[in-house]
Amino acid sequence: MAGKKTVRVTQIKSPIRRTKDQRQTLAGLGLNKMHKTRELEDTDAVRGMINKVSHLVRVEK
Repeated sequence: MAGKKTVRVTQIKSPIRRTKDQRQTLAGLGLNKMHKTRELEDTDAVRGMINKVSHLVRVEK
């Protein structure tokens, strides 16, 4: 089996003045500072979280 697919997520906007659930979603993705990048497993759950805060992050494959 080949390696697991991953997705690279970078926070590009501040969570200040965003709703609590959006701030918590960023924290769930492991993003807590501007320009921080995480490489996460490409699952439906992660995709849903990214979709919820898509205006705050940049996604690369």
